[in-house]
Amino acid sequence: MPATKYVKLNTGALMPTLGLGTWKSAPGLVEKAVEIALKDGYRHIDTATAYANEKEVGIGIKASGVRREEIFLTTKLANSNHRDPEKALEYSLTQLDTPYLDLWLMHWPCPMKDGKPDHEVSWIDTWKKMEKIYKAHPDKVRAIGVSNVSLKYMEDLLKVADVVPAVNQIESHPSCKQEELTQYCWSKGISITAYSPLGSDNAPLAANSVIQEIATAHGVAPSTVLISFHANRPGVTVVPKSVTPERILANAKIIDLTDEDMQRLNDIEKTNFHRQGMPFWTGYKSIGFPDLED
Repeated sequence: MPATKYVKLNTGALMPTLGLGTWKSAPGLVEKAVEIALKDGYRHIDTATAYANEKEVGIGIKASGVRREEIFLTTKLANSNHRDPEKALEYSLTQLDTPYLDLWLMHWPCPMKDGKPDHEVSWIDTWKKMEKIYKAHPDKVRAIGVSNVSLKYMEDLLKVADVVPAVNQIESHPSCKQEELTQYCWSKGISITAYSPLGSDNAPLAANSVIQEIATAHGVAPSTVLISFHANRPGVTVVPKSVTPERILANAKIIDLTDEDMQRLNDIEKTNFHRQGMPFWTGYKSIGFPDLED
C-alpha cells in the first residue's frame, strides 16, 4: 500500500499526490482498475465526462469499499457543455453516483457545439458560471480548476476571476515540463496536476537512457522514476493511467530522487522535447482557437 503524500490546495484541502488517471480506460475495465487502485491505497481518482466512463468509475469506487470521504475525486466539464455547466455537473454527479466532487475542472478552454467551435460562448464566461455554482453549492463542488490552460490563457483568466483556480491539469513530464506555465501557476497559488507522466501511451520515455540510468541506480522501473519526478516537486500531483493490475500497483511506488537525479531529469527537455498533446493543440488551433498554444 503506497504511503500517501499530499499537496495542499489554495482551498486548504489536501489532494493526494498520486492519483489514478482514467483517460482511454474503457468501460468494462476501468471499474476494476479503480477498485484495485483504491483497495491498494490510492485515494485520488481522476476522470472526465469526455472519457465516457464516469458511471464505471463510480461503480469501481463503490466496489472498493473505501469510504467516499477518504477519496479525492476529480472530473471535468466537457467542451460541449460550456453553455450549461450546471446541467453538466448534475450529470457527472449522477453518473459517478456521488453527492459531491472534490475538484471540478474545465477540461479545455474550448467551447464546442456539434463538433465545431462555439464562438457564441466565451470560456471565460463559462468559468464565471463555474464560480457561481461553486459558491452556491459548496456541498456539491469543493474546488474548481482548469485543464490545458496555457500561460496566456491563465493570465487572461486571472484578470477577471473571483475564484483563483485550485489546479491546472496539464501534460507534464521530463520531455515537456511546461516550466514557465508551472512557475506562473505556483506564483498564483495554483497547483499543477501532471497527466501523461510517462510521455504518452506505451511509456515512450521509459526508453530514455538518462531515465534508465537513474532507474538502475535506484533499483526501480523507469516508470517509477517518471512518476516520482512529479512527486518530488512541490505543488504537483500526478495521475498515471492504467487498467493493468500489475502496473497500477507498480505505479504506486514513489521514491525519493536526489538533487542530481532531478537536475538530469529537468535537462532532458533541452535535447528531447516531446509533447503528446501537440496534435490536440494544433487541431484546436486549426478549427478556430488561434491562441490556444501560445
